[in-house]
Amino acid sequence: MTNIPETGRTPRVQIRLIVIQVLVLSLLGTLGGRLWYLQIRQGAEYAKEASGNHVQQVVQPAVRGSILDARGVPLADNETRLVVSASRTELMKMKDDGEAVLTKLAGVLGMTPKEVKEKVRLCDAETPQPCWNGSPYQPIPITDEATPRQALQIRERAEDFPGITAEPQAVRRYPSPGKANTAQVLGYLSPVTDEEIQQAQDTDSPFLRSDQVGRSGLERQYDKALRGKAGVTRYEVDNLGRVIGQAESDAAQPGSNLVTSIDARVQRVAEYELNEAMKEARKAWDRNTQERYKADAGAVVVMEARTGRIVAMASNPTYDPNAWVGGISAKDYRKLTGKSSNYPLLNRAIQGQAAPGSIFKVVSTAAAVQAGYDFDGRYECSSAYSVGGQVFKNFESQNHGAIDLGRALEVSCDTVYYRLAHNEWKKDGGIAPKGKPDDWFYKAAHQFGLGKETGIDLPNEVTGRVPDREWKQRYWEANKDAWCRTGKKDGDYVERISYENCLEGNKMRAGDEINYSIGQGDTLVTPIQMATIYAAISNGGTLYTPTVGKAVVSPDGKEVTEIEPKAHGRLPVSRQTLAQMDEALAGVATRGTAAWRFGGWPQDEIPMHAKTGTAEVYGKQTTSWFATYTDDYAIVMTISQGGTGSGASGPAVRNIYDALYGVSDDGTIDPRNALLPRPQKELPKIQPDGSITAPKLPKDVAKEQQAKQKAPEGAAQQQQAAAATVPSPETGNRQTRRRTRAGRRGGSRHQDGSRRVSRRQGSRGAQS
Repeated sequence: MTNIPETGRTPRVQIRLIVIQVLVLSLLGTLGGRLWYLQIRQGAEYAKEASGNHVQQVVQPAVRGSILDARGVPLADNETRLVVSASRTELMKMKDDGEAVLTKLAGVLGMTPKEVKEKVRLCDAETPQPCWNGSPYQPIPITDEATPRQALQIRERAEDFPGITAEPQAVRRYPSPGKANTAQVLGYLSPVTDEEIQQAQDTDSPFLRSDQVGRSGLERQYDKALRGKAGVTRYEVDNLGRVIGQAESDAAQPGSNLVTSIDARVQRVAEYELNEAMKEARKAWDRNTQERYKADAGAVVVMEARTGRIVAMASNPTYDPNAWVGGISAKDYRKLTGKSSNYPLLNRAIQGQAAPGSIFKVVSTAAAVQAGYDFDGRYECSSAYSVGGQVFKNFESQNHGAIDLGRALEVSCDTVYYRLAHNEWKKDGGIAPKGKPDDWFYKAAHQFGLGKETGIDLPNEVTGRVPDREWKQRYWEANKDAWCRTGKKDGDYVERISYENCLEGNKMRAGDEINYSIGQGDTLVTPIQMATIYAAISNGGTLYTPTVGKAVVSPDGKEVTEIEPKAHGRLPVSRQTLAQMDEALAGVATRGTAAWRFGGWPQDEIPMHAKTGTAEVYGKQTTSWFATYTDDYAIVMTISQGGTGSGASGPAVRNIYDALYGVSDDGTIDPRNALLPRPQKELPKIQPDGSITAPKLPKDVAKEQQAKQKAPEGAAQQQQAAAATVPSPETGNRQTRRRTRAGRRGGSRHQDGSRRVSRRQGSRGAQS
């Protein structure tokens, strides 16, 4: 007998079966509920989303707006080119990551396989340029200079070039009208990155993966207005990718045009004259270093005195912005960024910092008057000034006797300012002041706008430096440990200086204030800052924020948004003092340190004002500065390691004024030859279709201008004969006879009032 039921099931087995049945029924119920939720409750919503899987987007890039000069001449526009691009997504699907295709493509384009592969590799911390810094999902341009034959080869043999396209596209162009390069002002473009797309996705100006964005200059500053809005067309496709209809379409909106205050003609003259001045400076002999001047960099700014608008801005060394179009080559990238390049991407007009030398004396003059010194008082201009055993010399040890502040500006007398600054240092309590010192000389610099950005509508402007007590304290705290490690009381010159700085580098020494008073020491300024100051002296004291943009014009020309000049302060001088300084600066051009460069200038018709400057930099040759203004314009030029102000920069600045006003070599004014005798006020003419009428420029404005300004042959011979009788400025030239252009260009002999004591030497004498 057995106790097993007929069914063969024990109670334990039966319980297990019941549990399994319950679980199965529960799972079926859950699945059924989920299906009901997806297909009935949320069916419509998911059907809509699923339909999106069958929609493909095609992006039409917006045509970028043009950048125009003040008369409508294009400085940056677009042209249609045949662009060959590679889809990295498609290439990565291949077994060799597309290497064979890229090698074959290189042969068609006449490039090396290495060049093509570098174009499509992605940028990261370990990958050097050239590389692709845009989205890896958008087509990567290989070249924008494909010929029709090359494009046809690629398109007809599509099976040999999977992932490769060749089609016409609008490509950025920098035409350099009249040879006006304008590179650092314009900037350049490069592809948008994934990070930028992410950051801008919730803004009113999101990026598409196909966008190019401005990386410097006006292209960056006005990128949003210039970029426009890309168009997107959405196509319905089946599961095989075949188009079955068009869902919707958003038309591309072209970018707006930017009208600038730049005049392409003046820009070319400024660029040419700066370059020629640097070449001439390299021919001159530096008696201090016993070698020729290096003249390795320079900048010039031409500004409207009454508005702050920039008429021309040149920086040297420069580059061709077209090198960035379509992706930059490894060779070009090394030229622009390598150690031997001297960094042409820098806009030295707003990013180049240097001690200003004697052009800073307008600030010191204003400070002295604020401190209570009479402008017309008598101040000793001795050949030297001694402080604590340290001798600070006047230029060429000249002694002009007792003179007023106006005459001190004219002859650029250093020792007058040495005495004034030293007196104020002593009044403030010397090296250990009690209470809060007045610091008139430092306060004036801040009131003149130094030590901070001017606010110009260009990115990455630098601030310069006013080395006041607050700065000295911060600088000492940052460098104290290094000075204390390397300093030695009885060591060599550098070690002794480090030792002194370790102990009391945060103290304002007499030598610091003396050096500072003539624009030396730790003082740093930029050309745009000094142009703003001299323009303010010209216009009666108003400090304008410099601007390059003048108006933003919509693509159809119906909306014009003008960019009005804005003032951000006034010079800290009375009308009387300003008039006295104005008269003195006119004297610099007629009988002072710049007279030998402005001989024959029509002073009665076009009053000229100037200030020369020669700044010493420890371990380098002197920096040339030349600051000038008329009623209409302020022009400031500087050349690093170029020599003296009037010697190196003076001739070039004079030639720019000649071109502006149409002054011929014989000293007469010919309005027909004047490029811009008055600042451009009106905007260029806009046609009903939105296009802007632009005048044509000659092939090379500077060369044509030179030909126009040449004096008649007989007059030129007379001028050469007269120039031969003009004494050297070093022998006290105060004559105003006109030299020929060749005479103005040559030589760097001068009468600038440049000092011969280095910053560190001055600091050594500051213990008293």
